[in-house]
Amino acid sequence: MYHNPVLLTKSVDDLVTNPAGTYVDVTFGGGGHSGEILRRLKPEGRLFSFDQDLDALKNTIADQRFTLVNQNFRFLENSLLMYGVNQVDGVLADLGVSSHQFDAAERGFSTRSDAPLDMRMNVQQSIDAKKVINEYEEEQLADLFYYYGELREARKLAREIVHHRKLNPINTTGELKNLFSYIPQFKQNKFFAQVFQAIRIEVNQELEALKEMLVQAHRILKPGGRLVVISYHSLEDRLVKRFLKNGMFEGEPSRDIYGNFSKTFELLQSKAFVPDNDEIEQNSRARSAKMRVGTKL
Repeated sequence: MYHNPVLLTKSVDDLVTNPAGTYVDVTFGGGGHSGEILRRLKPEGRLFSFDQDLDALKNTIADQRFTLVNQNFRFLENSLLMYGVNQVDGVLADLGVSSHQFDAAERGFSTRSDAPLDMRMNVQQSIDAKKVINEYEEEQLADLFYYYGELREARKLAREIVHHRKLNPINTTGELKNLFSYIPQFKQNKFFAQVFQAIRIEVNQELEALKEMLVQAHRILKPGGRLVVISYHSLEDRLVKRFLKNGMFEGEPSRDIYGNFSKTFELLQSKAFVPDNDEIEQNSRARSAKMRVGTKL
């Protein structure tokens, strides 16, 4: 099962401003958002959807207006050029891991199952969680736990992993969790979620891919086109917020003599859109969702 699409109606309402236009869903998954976009498009409209996960290809939609591209969204611009497309009316991204990927125990995404250390969204890539845990230097591990997992005890965790793997390689998610069995039970769910998040982000280069996609999305959007991004943790949301605000991910933009900087997007609203209580009750995944929408200037 793929997750129920979050903020489905609101996201597509804000995305599709020209029913005859060309749109991109960079996170196809189970096809929930793509299906709704197609329902809003006229016969001359087009939709290109991206997903690097081979499992997602089984969900392709039989519609002449639809094209499914088996690529990471960091290759957005070049992939669209192969279809003769260099400008679009809107780009939608629903970030994070799908329920399907969590539920497929053998993929190693879930903290609930003992599975091989994998966590690859693209199973054809060479780097996986096992390689990260067993081959990264202690300092590299500490950095990814600190920056991607936001774990204050990052150096201690890295040191324990390096010490253990000298005796025995760490091959499964269960073996990794056993290293930290001393964590109080009431803290374990959050702790392991942060550990697994950090490893998964590193394996899939999620934040770098997100940055590349956002920059390319801005380039290919027509003036007045919409960028809609739904994120599920603060690392992603901060990048999206900053980029929509000033076109940058870090640092400060240059300002004119009046203190104004050149904006690349106009925000639909300054605060993120969030699901209402009814949606959260029906779909637990929606609890942490934040959606930001920008119109290209």
